[in-house]
Amino acid sequence: MNTGEKILIVDDKKDMVSFLKRLVSSELGMAVKGATSGEEALKELSQNSVDVAVLDVKMPGQDGISLLKEMKALDRDLAVIILTGYGTVEMAVEALKLGAYDFLTKPVNNERLIHTIKRALEYRRVVREKTLLEEKIKYALLKRELIGESPAMKELLDDIRAVAETEETVLITGETGTGKELAARTIHRLSRRQKGPFIAVNCPAIPESILESELFGYKKGAFTSATSDKKGLFEAADGGTIFLDEIGDIPLAVQTKLLRVLQEKEFKPLGDTESVRVDVRVIASTNQDLERKIEEGQFRDDLYYRLNVITVRMPSLNERLEDIPLLAEHFLREYSIEYGKDHITGFSDDALSYLTSRNWKGNVRELQNTIKRAVIFSKDPVIEASTLESPTRAPAPSDDLFSHFLSLDYKTARSKALEHFTVSYIKNLLEKTGGNVTHAARMAGIERQSLQHLLRKYNIEPREFKENGAP
Repeated sequence: MNTGEKILIVDDKKDMVSFLKRLVSSELGMAVKGATSGEEALKELSQNSVDVAVLDVKMPGQDGISLLKEMKALDRDLAVIILTGYGTVEMAVEALKLGAYDFLTKPVNNERLIHTIKRALEYRRVVREKTLLEEKIKYALLKRELIGESPAMKELLDDIRAVAETEETVLITGETGTGKELAARTIHRLSRRQKGPFIAVNCPAIPESILESELFGYKKGAFTSATSDKKGLFEAADGGTIFLDEIGDIPLAVQTKLLRVLQEKEFKPLGDTESVRVDVRVIASTNQDLERKIEEGQFRDDLYYRLNVITVRMPSLNERLEDIPLLAEHFLREYSIEYGKDHITGFSDDALSYLTSRNWKGNVRELQNTIKRAVIFSKDPVIEASTLESPTRAPAPSDDLFSHFLSLDYKTARSKALEHFTVSYIKNLLEKTGGNVTHAARMAGIERQSLQHLLRKYNIEPREFKENGAP
């Protein structure tokens, strides 16, 4: 037998513990520990690895059934065999429901007990192997999604795996385009909530006037256009995870209500007098300095401390330059399939040199878009540096388009030219900011509401520019 495995015998009678220890040790040739109380057994389990526990039911103080509950809470895969001289069908059913491996009555046949322990040990080995295999599969999937072999990425992967095991609120920080939403989705997928919903909310893309009702819902009649009840995104995420992208852009009024959700796990929809309780894990992200926003009175400090329970920092692409070839090949395969460019096989040495030496202010998203453009415009089987070096700013009107404008009357030509410029200008801003409307408005030097008006007028969707798959 494997001497690395351990068995724990628990019985209030010392003579019985001694007898069972000698029996099991001689028959199986392995380490056997003994305990004469529930307290002693729990202490042993918390300090040392135990594979199989044999528990007596009738013990003074804590009985075997309540001890079973606590032991399974400490180690859900522990194989527990219940022994009792007062066995009933009801007791056996209860023990098995609580996770006992088997239920034996006293006086127990020695051969049957040893046989049962052997099967319990085999069960424990299978469960352990299954757990290890699941961990390997999870990590392999994690590496495929968050691509990279650099020290910065290995550290990030370890952090995400650790965070996913908890139920704590997470704040993901990092520059635009580093893959914050992908990290949030990965945390959710690796967590115990993986079967529940994942709701992503791009906070800056939702007008301030309706953000509260979108998050928390409303009752019929709460305002003029509220013709029926509407469930909010927090309620829709019940049992799962809600991801609040760019949390630093939400208004102070909504911050107050969000704080209550984090503290009390409940909120009141607009126009409702009753609170709604939810079981939701909150993951937030930001590329801003929230502590500075607190100093400027734009962000609540108590909300910041509630959000900042665990922080995961996304490294910039310039911190992981050695990952660029892997990322470039990944995007090349993706877009060559999407655009039917199967003839493209890779990059020239000059192209790879260009990619690894360039300063990527837009991080992985900028690299992703650069490879996408190169795949679209490349006619050769190997992408050259010249194809990658095409300008990223919005192109000027072509001669044909300019000639078209000249063929129109002045008023129409001016309107068409202005529309072309405005659409190109706004799309370029959203490209740079990753769909962040607030930042785009700030760069343009206009009010956020004015930019939102232009987005609606020209049917431009900010979500098309946000980070939705950047590794």
